[in-house]
Amino acid sequence: MKRNELIRHLEQHGCQFLREGGKHTVYVNRAANRTSTVPRHREINDFLARKICRDLQIPPP
Repeated sequence: MKRNELIRHLEQHGCQFLREGGKHTVYVNRAANRTSTVPRHREINDFLARKICRDLQIPPP
C-alpha cells in the first residue's frame, strides 16, 4: 500500500498528525487516546498497515 493512501485513510477516520520522529511519522487518535508510528517509506506492507490501524482502533484499509 502506498504511504499517501494510508495517511489519507488515517485522517479520514479522525487520526491527526502528532510529530515527526527520526524515520517515522507519529499519528494520534485522540478519541481512543492511541498513537502509532508510520514509517517514511513509499510502500508500506499490508500487514503493517493493518497493524497501524489496529493500534489506532480504526477499521483496516
